[in-house]
Amino acid sequence: MKKALFLLLPALMFGESLKEILEYAQQNNSILESKKYMKYSKESEVASKKSAYYPKIGIGTSYQNISDASLFQIKDTYALYGKFEVDIYDGGVKSALHNKAKNELLSSVHDELSTKESLSLEITKNFYTILSLKSRKKALLDAKASLGEQLDRVKQFYEARLATEDDVQRLQAAYDKGSYEIESLNFEIMSAKGHLELSVAREINTLEESNFKDILSQEYEQSNDIKSLIYQESAIKSSSEAQDAIYYPNIKLEDTYTKYEYGSSDANNLFKIDKQNVAMISLNMTIYDNSASSEAKQALILNAKALNEEIKYRMNEQKTEQEIALQRINSQKLKIKSAKSSLSASSSAFATIEEKYKARIVDYITYLDALSTKTEAVAIYEGSLYELQSAYAIYYFYSGKKLEEFIE
Repeated sequence: MKKALFLLLPALMFGESLKEILEYAQQNNSILESKKYMKYSKESEVASKKSAYYPKIGIGTSYQNISDASLFQIKDTYALYGKFEVDIYDGGVKSALHNKAKNELLSSVHDELSTKESLSLEITKNFYTILSLKSRKKALLDAKASLGEQLDRVKQFYEARLATEDDVQRLQAAYDKGSYEIESLNFEIMSAKGHLELSVAREINTLEESNFKDILSQEYEQSNDIKSLIYQESAIKSSSEAQDAIYYPNIKLEDTYTKYEYGSSDANNLFKIDKQNVAMISLNMTIYDNSASSEAKQALILNAKALNEEIKYRMNEQKTEQEIALQRINSQKLKIKSAKSSLSASSSAFATIEEKYKARIVDYITYLDALSTKTEAVAIYEGSLYELQSAYAIYYFYSGKKLEEFIE
């Protein structure tokens, strides 16, 4: 217990980094667990299809009783038998179904990876959304504190008949508006935090600042989502090959060895035998099924073609989104530069106007405008920093990379 608390202590003191959150989610998210079980089921299916290549060996027993048996019949017969059978040639059915199962397994592997990557991007977006909202809330709280100081000051002036009631009401209205905006932000933070905790599968208390590396020369890699679709297409093609095999001959070898025992009344029957071995080779094939198999194959081929068109679209989409994400990063960098200049100017202007307002050189309208401008500049600048980090995440996602590998 003490060891567990010791391990949790750094998170409680310093918050949780994005990388730690992603690693935890990838081990505990229920959707990912579901994908793992789907993959395991496909692994079992592959093993099952592989086992179909091997001969089948079975044993059995039977009892036969003939009432009113004639002189040439045996009334009570007991049999114990062993049977061996193997397909010498099946037209390629087993091979096609085995390939289908392997492709479905590979599709499920990449589907799991794709789900993991999408989950990481969703968590990252919520992570920076929360940090952005909290930075805006801090700016509003600072503005509210400044307003509170000025409101108390103006109320004292009003009591001394040095300020009007209108002065008090205007500042009070601005103060109340700030309280409402902060409460609205609390709701947005709670909502984003709820979605984050749902994805991570545990409670999140505090977040630690986390940044992505600025490496924008990433080569395009095909996403796991597309790879999953490609293997799905291959699985469908294998299914169509299995339909073809129906029209080929099926050759099977069977051998059955039987040991017989009889009732006491049949002990001296001349027709009884003690043991028997029956070997048989059979050939059968479908010569007419009213085109059922060929129509089923055609349906599968059309399904594969439809999937192929979707793959083409997804490939173009990924490439386009990667290019857009790169432009988004460049745009965010320019926005940060502009926001930083605006913040510097508005902070300087507010400091001057605040001193003038305290000296009653400017009125409350000028003061409120300057405070509002500064508050918005702070929120935009800090928010744009987090938007840049989200833009990096989107870029790496559409480049086919693992997000956690690019977190500093």
